[in-house]
Amino acid sequence: MKAVLQRVAEARVDIAGDTVGAIGAGLLVLLCAERGDSDALADRLLTKLLKLRIFADEAGKMNRSVQDIGGGLLIVSQFTLAADVSGGNRPSFTAAAAPDEGRRLYELFVAKARAVHPAVATGVFAADMQVHLVNDGPVTIPLSFS
Repeated sequence: MKAVLQRVAEARVDIAGDTVGAIGAGLLVLLCAERGDSDALADRLLTKLLKLRIFADEAGKMNRSVQDIGGGLLIVSQFTLAADVSGGNRPSFTAAAAPDEGRRLYELFVAKARAVHPAVATGVFAADMQVHLVNDGPVTIPLSFS
């Protein structure tokens, strides 16, 4: 399972001009389920991103988590994180989970996040989305568990 975390001042997801999910300060989570990923990997990834200390404390050091600051999570499915470009110029996405399994793991991840974090917004799985964000820092962190 892969994710790219972006520390944001604000972020939103639009579909056909309508906002379907938005947060203020927090984390934009671009999430990809890969073949062979498990529920346990989803748990591990969620635990890590909730505790990752990438927000400034009073001294300006990255020492606080999204939970510490009461920030939001905007979770967006993004199978393209599984891209393999080693074979040429057209990416291969064979490492991505099959659509039904990808949806199941994405929805599981979102449900688990909502169970433990008070502010969770989402995009729509497999939709054509426009993601708008103000990257704070900028701080962008890739996470990968297998």
